[in-house]
Amino acid sequence: MTNDDIARAVLDGNSYVVLATADATGLPWASPVWFAHEDYRELFWVSAPGTRHSANLAVRPELAMVVFDSTCASADAQAVYLTGTAAQVSDPAVVERGMAVFSRVAVSQGMAPWGTDRVTGDARLRLYRAQVAEHSILDPAATIEVRVPVSP
Repeated sequence: MTNDDIARAVLDGNSYVVLATADATGLPWASPVWFAHEDYRELFWVSAPGTRHSANLAVRPELAMVVFDSTCASADAQAVYLTGTAAQVSDPAVVERGMAVFSRVAVSQGMAPWGTDRVTGDARLRLYRAQVAEHSILDPAATIEVRVPVSP
């Protein structure tokens, strides 16, 4: 299995990404959210705009993210580390496309479909999108923590 295969397996096999955001003063905040991805380059999630991570992204769109399987023994653990930018999606065409991705993954995991009505108008939630700039994993051959870039 290549490093890119490892990254794809982690991203495809897990439902939560931990978002690392910061407010305008640089105060950090970490928050797990259920996500769906498109071609490993875009991650979508829904959240209320008033949550701390959403408010942070409104003033500072840069973020780091990590996806990992917390059920693995530490010797078998692997994670995908990501950096990029994120924001609430306002373009109706991107909301439509993003919700199609989000709903497809939700249905594949046994959940009900999601429509754009759940993230527009008077709805409490909104769609967010992270555009990934970099992916990395821990080097499987290293005996210490060394991250290596990957292109899933």
